[in-house]
Amino acid sequence: MRTICVNQGPFECPKSVATIGVFDGVHAGHQLLIRKVCAEARSLGLCSMVITFDRQPRQLFDASYHPQVLTTLEEKKAIIEALGVDILVVLPFTKELATLTAHDFMQQVLRQQLNVQLLITGYDNRFGRNRSEGFDDYVRYGQEMGMKVLRGEAELMDDGTRAVSSSVIRELLSDEGRVDVMPKCLTRYYQLSGKVMPGEHIGHQLGFPTANLEPLCTDKLIPAPGVYAVWAMLEDGKHRSAMMNIGTRPTFEGKQQTLEVNIFDFEGDIYGQKVTITFVARLREERRFDSPEALVAQLNEDKEQVKRIIENLEIE
Repeated sequence: MRTICVNQGPFECPKSVATIGVFDGVHAGHQLLIRKVCAEARSLGLCSMVITFDRQPRQLFDASYHPQVLTTLEEKKAIIEALGVDILVVLPFTKELATLTAHDFMQQVLRQQLNVQLLITGYDNRFGRNRSEGFDDYVRYGQEMGMKVLRGEAELMDDGTRAVSSSVIRELLSDEGRVDVMPKCLTRYYQLSGKVMPGEHIGHQLGFPTANLEPLCTDKLIPAPGVYAVWAMLEDGKHRSAMMNIGTRPTFEGKQQTLEVNIFDFEGDIYGQKVTITFVARLREERRFDSPEALVAQLNEDKEQVKRIIENLEIE
């Protein structure tokens, strides 16, 4: 896949079938749309193109905003490439871009700069200044400038009542810790990478030594507080069974949120290493225990439950 960063010098684009969006998570609905782009491009003998942005649009206007993304830009690139896309275009979201109407954006950016012949929009996607125009407007503008415009379909949740969307996924993860439904929503397990930092060694004193993780991306969404069954991948590339606690450690009067992972049957110094956590299931909420002994008893139960959950699962 060829990646074009629009602000990094001159480039030329072949005629293409394209779609555009933030594509946070590159979830099942996004993948359905991108596969349609690839199929149409093959049938027309054109290149397939995905156009995205270097940041969430709201970040342009609110420097303090932390978007809680489902995928970093690098993760997004890897997922899109795996879908067979020919060209990924990363547009810098600037004030100049934000002021363009949908018509001007289609004419100046999509048609003239990126050579888009067929645009396939998401079923509910809107773009252009204030996002005030919709699909019928895009079709009309496209006819004026020789660009065909089609609309993709929604991918529904299992309950059939709502479409898979980045906002729904964020809600499921941050409010409920529903990592178990991510293989359906994202077509993969949810992941979070962090660097192992020194901690307070409370887990070691309890017989459950933990690696204290500092997220590599401060904008990456952290699932709801609780205890999780996870895989932990160290820098050796091997996935190991583990359980993870996200919370403030109320039994020990903790105040700040920590991310601590207990890797089963593992010993070694991994301070400073990158660890990638793959979330499989949420066991329970974090809660306060009457004594360290009561907490240890619960941790032993948690460990056995984790083993039952993931012993027959495989991770790619």
